Amino acid sequence: MTPAAPPLVDVADIVRLVGDGSFRRGQAYARGGAVERFDWDPETNRLSGTVAGGAPSPYSCTVEIVAGANGRSRLTVSSCSCPMDYDCKHVAATIVSANAEHIRQLGLSSRRTAAEWADERSAQSRESAAHGFPGEAEVADDLPAWKAALGAMAAPAATSTPLMYADSGMGLVSVAPRHSMALQFELREQAPRAQDRWRGSPSRRRAGSNETASARLGVRPVMRNARGTWVKGSLTWGNILYQVNRLNLEPEQHRWFCQFVPLHRASSEVYLGQDGDWLFLDDFNSPLLWHLFTEATRLGIELVTTTKGLSVMVGARAELTLDVREAEVAGRAGAAERAPGAETLALDTTTPAPDIRLEPRLAIDGRDYPVAAASAIGAHGVYVAGSERIVLAPTAGPLGAEQRWLLSATEPVTAPGRDAAEFLTDFYPRLRRTLRVTSSDATVALPEVVPPVLVLTATFGAKDSLALAWHWEYRDGSTAVRMPIDPERSLESELRDQTAEREILDRLRETAVPVPTALQGLDAAEYTERVLPVLEDFDGVRVDISGKRPAYRELTDVPELTISTVETDERDWFDLGVMVKIGGRSIPFGPIFTALAKGKTKLLLVDKTYLSLEQPVFERLHELIEEAKALQEWDTGLRISRYQASLWSEFEDLAEETDQAVSWRSAVAGLLELAADAGAAGVGATAVPEAINATLRPYQAEGFAWLAFLWRHRLGGVLADDMGLGKTLQSLALICHAREQHALEQEKHAQPADVALPPFLVVAPTSVVGNWVLEAARFAPGLKVVSLTATESKSRATLADLVAGADIVVTSYTLFRIDNPAYTAQVWSGLILDEAQFVKNATSLAHRCAKDFDVPFKLAITGTPMENNLMELWSLFSIVAPGLFPSSRKFAEVYQRPIERGAPEPLATLRRRIRPLMMRRTKDLVAKDLPAKQEQVLRIDLAPKHRKIYETFLQRERQKLLGLIEDIDKNRFIIFRSLTLLRMLSLDASLVDDKFTGVPSSKLDALFEQLEDVIAEGHRSLIFSQFTSFLGMAAARLDAAGIDYCYLDGSSTNRADIIRRFKEGSAPVFLISLKAGGFGLNLTEADYVFLLDPWWNPATETQAVDRTHRIGQTRNVMVYRLVATDTIEEKVMALKEQKAKLFTAVLDDDAVFSSALTADDIRGLLE
Repeated sequence: MTPAAPPLVDVADIVRLVGDGSFRRGQAYARGGAVERFDWDPETNRLSGTVAGGAPSPYSCTVEIVAGANGRSRLTVSSCSCPMDYDCKHVAATIVSANAEHIRQLGLSSRRTAAEWADERSAQSRESAAHGFPGEAEVADDLPAWKAALGAMAAPAATSTPLMYADSGMGLVSVAPRHSMALQFELREQAPRAQDRWRGSPSRRRAGSNETASARLGVRPVMRNARGTWVKGSLTWGNILYQVNRLNLEPEQHRWFCQFVPLHRASSEVYLGQDGDWLFLDDFNSPLLWHLFTEATRLGIELVTTTKGLSVMVGARAELTLDVREAEVAGRAGAAERAPGAETLALDTTTPAPDIRLEPRLAIDGRDYPVAAASAIGAHGVYVAGSERIVLAPTAGPLGAEQRWLLSATEPVTAPGRDAAEFLTDFYPRLRRTLRVTSSDATVALPEVVPPVLVLTATFGAKDSLALAWHWEYRDGSTAVRMPIDPERSLESELRDQTAEREILDRLRETAVPVPTALQGLDAAEYTERVLPVLEDFDGVRVDISGKRPAYRELTDVPELTISTVETDERDWFDLGVMVKIGGRSIPFGPIFTALAKGKTKLLLVDKTYLSLEQPVFERLHELIEEAKALQEWDTGLRISRYQASLWSEFEDLAEETDQAVSWRSAVAGLLELAADAGAAGVGATAVPEAINATLRPYQAEGFAWLAFLWRHRLGGVLADDMGLGKTLQSLALICHAREQHALEQEKHAQPADVALPPFLVVAPTSVVGNWVLEAARFAPGLKVVSLTATESKSRATLADLVAGADIVVTSYTLFRIDNPAYTAQVWSGLILDEAQFVKNATSLAHRCAKDFDVPFKLAITGTPMENNLMELWSLFSIVAPGLFPSSRKFAEVYQRPIERGAPEPLATLRRRIRPLMMRRTKDLVAKDLPAKQEQVLRIDLAPKHRKIYETFLQRERQKLLGLIEDIDKNRFIIFRSLTLLRMLSLDASLVDDKFTGVPSSKLDALFEQLEDVIAEGHRSLIFSQFTSFLGMAAARLDAAGIDYCYLDGSSTNRADIIRRFKEGSAPVFLISLKAGGFGLNLTEADYVFLLDPWWNPATETQAVDRTHRIGQTRNVMVYRLVATDTIEEKVMALKEQKAKLFTAVLDDDAVFSSALTADDIRGLLE
């Protein structure tokens, strides 16, 4: 037997019982299945249920439902085991679920006709959309699709009467139509306060009366009852927020009334607690009131009164004016019909003047209303209470004290005729600023008021100072009234004609800003010459001058420069003199230079003239000075180095005249020629010395001619040809040329032949010293070469004795640094730094020794003048061409940082500056007959066991390093130790720990697979690694395989013998550590190169490869880079490519990328 269906309860009754919030939460509970069970007992009229909530156990609740007289179920009392005790969301959820069961049992969705169903659903859906309640899709979940479709098509037109509904969770029940609302007005007397509440009663004041009882216009909400009458019922401003469902109110209209209360409360001194039924428009200070009235019309909200026959009208515009007329005319009934030709009151009449009558007037939408019946609405509107109508309207402007005075005036004011002139000249101008004053019958001629004047007081003081002060000046008759420029700071702001003020300020905006200002120097001069004359002619502005006004004048002629050089005590430096002429008058450059250095755009001179520095000649002069490191570098004045000759030529282009010192012309003539001809191409050919036992290739002959040119003009330089292009041969040719030229000079000047040319000092890495001896013996056998391999103390002879009679002395950087005082004491023809990247660190002792070494000629030889950053380039030029870039700080500021950020202009300037003093040719450009070089990356997969070990270490090192890399300098040792560990793990796990000795090395396996074929085909190979321990493993595998090889690392003591054995022998393999054999070797006997581990310095690898791919090689060179996949080695390859681009950018083309090893670089290695 089916249990009795629970009664259907209207949603309004549920909301009335538990409140809107609890109802909505209960509805969500019911839909979410929180109601575990419910039971209906018809005998006790009690519905009970169990609802899951926030507690571990469900809540139990009950509610009594009784039948009303109209058959509508009514809720009486409820209870619940939750903390709320009763009338909660759990009770609501139980009732909603019971409604759904009621509909299910009745079969509501299947027994009705489609038309009945659609008719009710149409009305319910409109309500559901308006209130966020469920729509058809939720209610008709159980309705077959065909019935839903037919029902929707058969739905009749929607009724215009909105219906209330009950939401059961599965169906909706229509109830009564909504009640319309209205705003009711009543003029109420205001009684004194009593117990903090206002008590009021309907006003008995008659419209148009002059009674002064304090009545106010009150409004309250009302609704239409079933008989069509407007009633208050239980509706008040205090409870209106919660009555939409209980009183079944029209929702849109209800929302309008809910806005009314906070707008009134936000700015009113009278609150709901003072009179709960009424709000008073007198206190409604928000002008949004008029927008509310517009919305009320749209929503159909009527404006009604409590008095029968009394209506309410809202006008568009109210205007208060003060009407000034002759008293006699004003008193006559036909004043408006004044006879034509009647005289108007004038100030100069000789007859007694009539009295003047001042009377306020109020017009709403062009119709006059009695002022005595009017009151203010806040500060933005008025209302007039008449016997038949209450009229409200907004005013054209805010109601000030004067307008309120007009509203409160009970009688007109009469000024005696004898005082008419005083009224018109003194009072009328002040009244006019705040009120609209008219003479409606034109019996009084109102004078035109003098507009305000903006006054600027310009006070000139000492040291070119100018103080500007602004104020407004108003004239009341013969009296001048001063008011501040800002109306907000004026105590009499209501007396000001702000419209006239704004008009003057708007016109003035393009000329000046009227704010108090103190100007000094050039600003004062420009303002005085340019702005003050304009203001003095400006309508509405007066300029008062205080103090003596200087005669400032701008110099506008084109400046002309005269530039000179003056000799100093320093060999490489000259004083630079600049004189500026403008309009025939000479101006010292000192003040101009100071202004340019400080970034100023104009300069004021002592004679009160001033000039603009934003002219092409000054702008370019500023750029040149900045390039020459003049700013903040020349403490003793302007100076220029002879190595800045190309800069001097640009100074010359700017100047109308130049005056050069004789020694300057001699010192820079060659360099200027080099700069103009873009290097060696313009120096002309130089005969190769007969002492050279070789035929120079064309590019080598060109390089030698450039070196000879530098030697002749005592200019240092950088020979930066690619590795393997014969830089040593070109340098030997220069030394031979220097000896030949010395001999010719001796012969020319009849000097004794035994006065020999001092030797050249060649400083090279220890591993290259022997190569210089061999190359000199091969290409210049006539030169006496002394190789120094020990310190002066170990040699047991003085340096002078050791080098006596030598043409070339070759030493290492180590010995040059240790015995530097002894080397400095000798006389040398020149200093040649081979592999000059060894002195790229400007803070090292070797760099300092080379820089301070006093010789007439210095040459740096390196295939990699820059490996990591631009400061290495500066280091080289600070040795060979001191003064080209005066300081590292300024070089970093002007060149390094902008270039590494991608700025193209500094890069172009840098290349232009170094071009005359650097010679660089690549193999691709000049050695086209050099055999091809093919490079290939062999990617090696680690064996599974090796991979597991690598990943374990990677995770550990990554966690350790990520917290350290933000401060690289502090943690550099730890960081690079971890990176080295990972690089070693990529080669062989046993390099890190002997316990991994049994783990196979995939890289060695791959190497020996390649070597088998290479050796079998008769090729010879160079194998490079940075880790000597790994080279030892390769050597052990070679021994095991019976393959002959040579081995060279930093610990090898018989270096020359090892190299000779490979060159002259037949060993197919040469194992070389990258550091020991990456430079200074000529190993063209090999044609295969294997790089076992990549390094992030591309120049290091390139040098290693070029041990065999160089002049003298006749076979194609194959280069294999072995890279372990998914290891740090792949990251190193990417970083190396990035660094290579910086080198190319500065020395080869116009692209540029930063190459500093940053925290992001290291983070990328660990990813």
